[in-house]
Amino acid sequence: MNNNIIEYCLNKKGAIKDYPLGGPDPFAIKIAGKIFALFYEEKGYLNLKCDPVIAENLREQHEEVRPAYHMNKQHWNTIILEGSLPESDIFAMIDQSYDLVVNSLPKSIRESI
Repeated sequence: MNNNIIEYCLNKKGAIKDYPLGGPDPFAIKIAGKIFALFYEEKGYLNLKCDPVIAENLREQHEEVRPAYHMNKQHWNTIILEGSLPESDIFAMIDQSYDLVVNSLPKSIRESI
């Protein structure tokens, strides 16, 4: 698993690591209790929230981007972290996932982050 990607997620303002299934795999990166990144380290997968239209486009453009593993396939993508997708593209997808989750939070929570 690429530690740069995990660190990138954890460096987001207010981000914390959590083990929603009791750990260690998968682990989630959350903001205000909401998941924006879910890592399946053993499988080499990363699930990220995504706008449905953009999600479809990403799946068409990159074979490493697929409908989400064990999540709502309309709003989540799974990224196969095998090294062929540029880190900068993955960071952009993480940014979108984080922004979608933050923007869905109540205003008072958004302002406190």
